[in-house]
Amino acid sequence: MHKTVDILVSPQEASSDELIKMALEKKLNSKDFKWKLLKRSIDARGENPKFRLRCEITDEGHFQKQFQTQFEYQDVSRSEPVVVIGSGPAGLFASLRLIELGYKPIVLERGKDVKLRRKDLSKLHTQHIVNPDSNYCFGEGGAGTYSDGKLYTRSKKRGDLERIMGILVHHGAKEDILVDAHPHIGTNKLPKIVAKMRQSILDAGGEVHFNTKVTDFIIDNQSMKGVVTEDGDKIEGKAVILATGHSARDIFELLVKREILVEPKPFALGVRVEHPQRLIDDIQYSCGSDRGRYLPAAPYSIVHQVRDKGVYSFCMCPGGQIVPSATAPGEVVVNGMSTSTRSSRYANSGIVVSVEWKDIKGFHSAGPLAYLRFQQHLEKKACEWGGGDQTAPAQRLQDFVNNTLSDSLNDCSYIPGIQSAPLHEGIPKFVRARLQDGFRAFGKKMKGYLTNEAQILAVESRTSSPVRIPRKDDTCEHPQISGLFPSGEGAGYAGGIVSAAMDGERVAEGIERVLKS
Repeated sequence: MHKTVDILVSPQEASSDELIKMALEKKLNSKDFKWKLLKRSIDARGENPKFRLRCEITDEGHFQKQFQTQFEYQDVSRSEPVVVIGSGPAGLFASLRLIELGYKPIVLERGKDVKLRRKDLSKLHTQHIVNPDSNYCFGEGGAGTYSDGKLYTRSKKRGDLERIMGILVHHGAKEDILVDAHPHIGTNKLPKIVAKMRQSILDAGGEVHFNTKVTDFIIDNQSMKGVVTEDGDKIEGKAVILATGHSARDIFELLVKREILVEPKPFALGVRVEHPQRLIDDIQYSCGSDRGRYLPAAPYSIVHQVRDKGVYSFCMCPGGQIVPSATAPGEVVVNGMSTSTRSSRYANSGIVVSVEWKDIKGFHSAGPLAYLRFQQHLEKKACEWGGGDQTAPAQRLQDFVNNTLSDSLNDCSYIPGIQSAPLHEGIPKFVRARLQDGFRAFGKKMKGYLTNEAQILAVESRTSSPVRIPRKDDTCEHPQISGLFPSGEGAGYAGGIVSAAMDGERVAEGIERVLKS
C-alpha cells in the first residue's frame, strides 16, 4: 500500500510525531502502517488555527517519495575554469552545479566571508558606518544571508525546487525546509550553511576569493574572456557568470560604459511597516495577546489594487527586525530579517508600489540606468529626512494615512534609531497616495492593522534590480557578448534566495550547452 493522506490537526498535535501518528490511525482506522510527512502548512481560517499535514502512508518497507539530501562533488582542480562574479545564492549554486558538470568555478566576491562580515554589520548598526563592499547586500552569501533567509518562491517552473532544498539540507539546513509550505532558515543559521557551501567548492578544487572587486571586463571581438580586479589582476575563464546582486550599481555602470546591452527594469518602492507581533498574531489567529507555545509568529501577505497598480506586502518578517541595507554613505535603505526562532516582539513587512517608466520622467535622460538613478535619489532623500546618518525617517501609520506629522514614535526594532519625519510630504505622490489607499484597504481586510501602534520607516527600495541584463532563453548567454552569462537578482531574473539559486543552476547548465556545442 502506498498513498497520501491529508489531515487537519491542532498546533499541539502537529508538534509531536506520536500525536500525528495517533491522528493518522484515527483517520485510517488502522495502526499497521508507516508514515512520512510530505507537506506542512497552517490553516488560520476560523477562530482555531489548525495545521494541515500531507503524509505518505505505506505498509511496505520503503516510501515512494524520496528527498535527495546527499550530493557528491568531483575534483575539478584541473578542469576548465569559469569565472563567477558574486557569492550570493546565484553564484554559489551556479558554482556547485558547474562542479557537477566538470568545470572549475573561480568565485570572486567583493565583500568579506560571513564571519568577518558581522563586524561591518555591527559598525553599521552602532556607529552608522557604511562599508560599500561589506554590508547587508554585499559579502559571502549575498543579501539573503543576513537579511532573512526565507525560502519561499513562486518560480517553481524555472528549476528543481526540491533539489535546491536538498542541497541546503546537505550543507546543514534542517529537514523541515523540505516539508514546510513557507520554509525559513533564519539569519542566525544561514551563515554556517553558506560557509559549508564555500568549503564544498574549495574541497572540489574550485577557488573562492574575498575582497576581490571586479572593475573591468576582458573582451576580445565581442567575446568575454575574463575580468580585471581592483588590484589590477586579470582572471580569465571559458565563461563569466555575472551574479552580483541587485545593488551592484558600479557593475551596471561598467556595463553601460563598455557599451554592453542593459535595459531599464521597473521595480517596486515603498516603506517598511512595523507592528507589535502580538497584534498581528491576534488578527491572524484570533488568539488575544498570547498565541501560545505551539503556534509560530503569525505572518501575513496582502495586496490591494489602487488605480491599476498593486500595493502589496513584500518580504514579510514575523518576529523580526528592521535592518539598515544601504550600500553607500549618504543613503538610507530599510529591509527586514528574522532569526530561525522568529522570537522578536515585532512584525515587519515592506509595503510597496510598482514604479513604471511614466512615473520617472525626470530621470529618462539616464537611459538604461533611469530606474537606478530614481532609486538613488529617494535613498539620499531618506538619509536627509533622517538627519544625515543611518537614522531612519519614521511616522506612525495612522498619522501617515491622515497626513499628520507624528509628535512621538513607538519603540522600534531598528537599531540605528528613528526620527519623526513627514513622509506623507517627502515620498513621491504617485507612491504616497497609493500607499495611503492601500493601508486603508488593509485596515478593512485585517481589522486592527491600520493603527498608530504601527509605524512606517523609509525607504524600502531594494526590492528587485532596477535593470535587466538581457540573455538568450535557451543558453542564458548575453545576446551581444558571447561568454557572458547574467544570473540571479542583479540581472533581473530572480527575486529571492531560492529563485536566484535555481537561476544559478540554470545558467551553469546553459554554459555547458554553449561550451559543448
